[in-house]
Amino acid sequence: MELDLAGAELKAVLNRLRRAQGQISGVIRMIEEGRDCEEVVMQLAAASRALDRAGFAIIATGLQQCVADMEAGRSNGEDAEQMRARLEKLFLSLA
Repeated sequence: MELDLAGAELKAVLNRLRRAQGQISGVIRMIEEGRDCEEVVMQLAAASRALDRAGFAIIATGLQQCVADMEAGRSNGEDAEQMRARLEKLFLSLA
């Protein structure tokens, strides 16, 4: 299953990933500075949410593409059940 992010979808995913990257850098800096544990955990949780949202956006795009491919009869030799199982595995990997 190939992912084809375009335009606004790509920009949104990249923005989320960049936000997470900045938050992770912030967490590292906070730990190095000996900042309060609660502040560090809050920043880490924000980074985790940003990564999760990027992952879900990618999976949602993949789901749309798979449905469109199935409707067009382009399943690359994969039957609907195999594709469903693969998408479910991806989705659960973020749960």
